[in-house]
Amino acid sequence: MLTLKLPKADGSVEQYSLIGAPTERPNAVPVFNRIAYAAAHVVSDPRAETDPWGRPAIDWEATLAFRHHLWSLGFRIAEAMDTAQRGMGLDWAGAQELIRRSLAEARTVEDADLACGAGTDHLSPLDTRSLDDVIGAYEEQVGFVEKHGGRAVMMASRALARVAKSGEDYARVYGRILSQAKDKVVLHWLGDMFDPQLAGYWGSGGFETALDTVLGIIDANKSKVEGIKISLLDNEREIELRRRLPEGVLCFTGDDFNYAELIEGDGTHFSHALLGIFDAVAPQASKALACLKAGDVETFRSVIEPTVPLSRKIFEAPTQYYKAGVVFLAWLNGHQSHLTMPAGMQSARGVNHYAEIFRLADRARVLDQPELAVTRMSHFMAVSGVS
Repeated sequence: MLTLKLPKADGSVEQYSLIGAPTERPNAVPVFNRIAYAAAHVVSDPRAETDPWGRPAIDWEATLAFRHHLWSLGFRIAEAMDTAQRGMGLDWAGAQELIRRSLAEARTVEDADLACGAGTDHLSPLDTRSLDDVIGAYEEQVGFVEKHGGRAVMMASRALARVAKSGEDYARVYGRILSQAKDKVVLHWLGDMFDPQLAGYWGSGGFETALDTVLGIIDANKSKVEGIKISLLDNEREIELRRRLPEGVLCFTGDDFNYAELIEGDGTHFSHALLGIFDAVAPQASKALACLKAGDVETFRSVIEPTVPLSRKIFEAPTQYYKAGVVFLAWLNGHQSHLTMPAGMQSARGVNHYAEIFRLADRARVLDQPELAVTRMSHFMAVSGVS
């Protein structure tokens, strides 16, 4: 039996024994009856970094290898999103290279699919003077994605949140960008728990008013909208949105607290997925989604539901630091050789947080290589002062 010492919230240390077994891999790339995007992280190169806060060095080999891991499990990839630390370690120059490389890599894999985040993060909110500034920034990023053969996820804009005065301002900006898009676009409704600078997005602090605004934008541009990802960590609000969407426009859950029930649906409606947690629990989510397609709802629930407590821990407040937990699990599972993140984001969580992630990952069968995970976790505990 594998054991190691882990700290507890009360300051004591326990001898923890693993109980989980790795989730088996599929023999072939599975097919789902839900569209499932995994928002993938980037891998730093600690030996190349000299200015990790200003110009982080990306390990491109490991970063792209992780995309192959996700494709092999049946996922589409949502590239250069906030899971990849857009605006929190990865700047627009780095995102451009990531988008360019990932699109080229996708062309080497049969049926590989991805959509790329396009926002305004190269435009400082403090330097934004008008809606035209925001429109120009969106046009640059969407244009870059399309020039390289990609489809866009239109990310929420800090700059727009700063200068917009009403829902009409949002309608003007989104209408302009959507009218010019070559392909259908996925919109992104990201709550301020993920990014405090997005408070009051869609021109209102009230959900119902904001919902009316975004539905109006979608209805006016529905021929250019594939769907909308909603990340408010509130399943009732997502259910209200998806109930009111026009026919043919998809709801993508970004709710890392309630995704299991939202993906399963209520018998009338269900959500597709665009989730950061799928980066961390890809084998489990893949198996669950394949079972759902086969009509085996019982196994779907038994596989995916244990990942929800893990996800809630990873995404606990301050939620914007969830990226640390996602990369921590990638390190434990051998997808990268170190725990180094752009901008040093691994320091955003404490040792007790990581210890509880380890326990919950074990219970959810997320530790793919238990011996390696125990070895690495033991080393991490030692350098964290737990002995």
